[in-house]
Amino acid sequence: MKVLVTGATGFIGRRVVGRLHEAGFDIRIASRLPQRLADTNDAVALPGADAPREAFLALMRDVTHVVHCAALNNDRSAGAADFRTANATLTGRLAQAAAARTDGRFVHLSSIRAVAGPGFSGTIDEATPPAPQCAYGRSKREGEIAMLEAFATAGRDGATALRLPPVYGEGMKGNLRGLMRLAATGLPLPTAALTAVRSLVSHDAVAGAVTHLVTRPAPPRPAYVLGDASPVAMSDIIAAFRRGWGRPTRLLPIPAWPFRLLATLTGRQAAWQALVATQVCDSSLLASEGWERETDTLGRLEELARQGSGSSRP
Repeated sequence: MKVLVTGATGFIGRRVVGRLHEAGFDIRIASRLPQRLADTNDAVALPGADAPREAFLALMRDVTHVVHCAALNNDRSAGAADFRTANATLTGRLAQAAAARTDGRFVHLSSIRAVAGPGFSGTIDEATPPAPQCAYGRSKREGEIAMLEAFATAGRDGATALRLPPVYGEGMKGNLRGLMRLAATGLPLPTAALTAVRSLVSHDAVAGAVTHLVTRPAPPRPAYVLGDASPVAMSDIIAAFRRGWGRPTRLLPIPAWPFRLLATLTGRQAAWQALVATQVCDSSLLASEGWERETDTLGRLEELARQGSGSSRP
């Protein structure tokens, strides 16, 4: 069986391709720059969102499943129209072609930002009503809807969205990469401002979830929330990175109110709220269906920093 993977050269996509290869699947890679994949036997150009229908249908030749990893990510500076084109329109076009030409799964890598903003405190699961708070989150939610509508119109099931919290692993970017760089400095940090608890997910666990869903006989649910087995405190994330860097922990019992006041005076209340919000992603549904969650989040984070300290410091 052949799996079409978009975004296969990205941070998560590379892991997905590797895991699918291990499971015995043939892979077709759809990339915006297929010429960079000269060593790949089946690499094709990913059509733009405005390409003709035939271009998307051609991608599906001999394909059983589609894993859609390509996206315009939240750590990039983009406008609402750019997010919508990349994350909603393109997803819908791919799903329409897959519903017409394949008979397997369509797995779309979405985000918890399709459900809640960074300042939301609480538990997120599949029953949480979607309430995206930013252009990126709205585009991911629109992509989920477009995917499900395409399959419903074709009278098909088999489409699902994986809602991901922050993803860590080799090559990670965004806020987690920033925290790892901050940990490397060894600067003292206030524990009172870092008590928030967060769910993370490893890119290996995401790849495992994809492989599980394309090999499991039963059709998937419309959406799954992913996350490691246990959430972790921001202070523990910093401490794990510092252990990996070989730095002293240096988390000081400084109260949070001066930092909260500074955020208010500088107009950064939203950033402060995002820093102190507790977001727990309940991934028990997919785990109950046989997916294996990462159980040693802090150990994996420590190892990431250790690998970084063995090459070059940020």
